[in-house]
Amino acid sequence: MLRILIADDHTIIRKGLRQILLEEFPNAKISEVADGGELLKQARIGKWDIVISDLSMPGKSGLETLKQIKEEVPKLPVLILSMHPEDQYAIRVLRAGAAGYLNKEGAPEELIKAVRQILGGRRYISPTVAEKLAEDLSQDSTKALHETLSDREFHVLRLISSGKTVSEIAEMLSLSVATVSTYRARILLKMNMKTNAELTHYAIENKLA
Repeated sequence: MLRILIADDHTIIRKGLRQILLEEFPNAKISEVADGGELLKQARIGKWDIVISDLSMPGKSGLETLKQIKEEVPKLPVLILSMHPEDQYAIRVLRAGAAGYLNKEGAPEELIKAVRQILGGRRYISPTVAEKLAEDLSQDSTKALHETLSDREFHVLRLISSGKTVSEIAEMLSLSVATVSTYRARILLKMNMKTNAELTHYAIENKLA
């Protein structure tokens, strides 16, 4: 029996995914979780054939949870389904060990194609992601400033550019204000900037916000 674990903090998304999957795999056993902590717990104790997970959930970031899953259950394939455009997160997610990355605006047929491909032992890479990978592998390719950031720094950059304060970010990520301030300082240093306004302007120009 095919066993699928869906992780998303929005009930309507989970129910929609369940319906799409059951139409294609009527005998599948599908379970749902709503946050990163529960996802990690179920990944450890369950025998899943595939995990379909959102990138942005309460608690740990999707990237951190993904990395932990790949450390503890390396053979478990994880398909990341996110509202973020592929050019923002896909490469980071694949490097972290995901079996594929799919934008939530994709058609149901694309989801089924991705799941079947992953269940067949292959990664799912869309044409857009393949093109981005080719660009990154090019020797002539110059890294954008935000690509020099760590995954956590990149996450903090996006939150700053969305207008969140250091205190709000600290609460969202379950970190101290001092730790978030340190991340902010590192981001500014790496990107050669001095203010949140500069970061926000950069994020908007590069379609990160």
